Amino acid sequence: MNEGDSQTVPVDNTYHEIVVHANRDFQRYAVENSIYFAPVDDDEIDRLQYMHGIFNMMFDNKLLFPPISRPRRILDCGYGCGSWAMEVAEQHPECEVIGIDIYPYPMPEVIPPNVDFQLDDLNRPSTFDSNYFDLVHSRMMAGGIHANRWMNYLHDIHRILRPGGWCQMVEIYFNAQSDNGTLTDNHALRVWSRSYMQSIQPAKDPRAPLRLQNWMTQAGFVEVECQMLTLPLSGWSTDARENAIGEANRPNVQRLLSSLAVYPFAHHLDMSNTDIQLLVAQARNEAHNPAFKAYFPVYVCVGRKPGGSRSHGESRSHHSSKSTRHGDSRKRARYG
Repeated sequence: MNEGDSQTVPVDNTYHEIVVHANRDFQRYAVENSIYFAPVDDDEIDRLQYMHGIFNMMFDNKLLFPPISRPRRILDCGYGCGSWAMEVAEQHPECEVIGIDIYPYPMPEVIPPNVDFQLDDLNRPSTFDSNYFDLVHSRMMAGGIHANRWMNYLHDIHRILRPGGWCQMVEIYFNAQSDNGTLTDNHALRVWSRSYMQSIQPAKDPRAPLRLQNWMTQAGFVEVECQMLTLPLSGWSTDARENAIGEANRPNVQRLLSSLAVYPFAHHLDMSNTDIQLLVAQARNEAHNPAFKAYFPVYVCVGRKPGGSRSHGESRSHHSSKSTRHGDSRKRARYG
């Protein structure tokens, strides 16, 4: 779709270049420019797909949180494996869904015709039209957005949303917590958390999830609501639903603790691969030990751009040609 989009160009081979570290594939462009430190190989794509399923369990299979009935244009920031964007496109076949990411992740041969996956660096100003989208979705971007970029990132989202449009954000705070207080700072899981947060700074802000509500308000959003949810790292809860989520999350945690650590721990903390894997193994054991009742906090925030129709998504007036284009002449890359 959008074959004639004047704002896109074919994907440059630079985006495809890979560097190998600890038998994992990383995007050269991302790591050399301190954009993203997680792998982009098949194992990580499979993990991201699995993690999408965990989020679906947490959110009762609800993909769109704000009260928007007939969205016409949706942007997914950091689409990753593409699962969220494709499921939204299937549920809303009349809606144009655009996904933006820094890496051209392999996609299934058959994808919904109303999905368009494009490549761009979300740390740079958005090139989309002002007042263009009904909803902008941003999930798991704390590891990709530069620490000094967050306010401008939210201002960009605010600008490209139509009046009355919504921003929806989901972030995990990777500071492991204990529901019963038995997890101390000396435990490996907490050491892993401190090491992870240290290893991505100062390029990234690992505490960004805690600041989303204030940032969204400062960026001009109204009706901002933020909720902290518990993501159990194993099945320890007495609540049946939460316990099921924890049990399902075990394989994700098993892989996540390694995939997020191998590059930044080695390159930014000068840890050997042996020491990294030892810490990961110990952290896994504690994450899976129900006695610790370990969890990651998950922050879910939504906010609305002022103005527009309160019917959310039913007004078509924002599709007129009067919307203003941002001055950045840079073009996004697209598949095809």
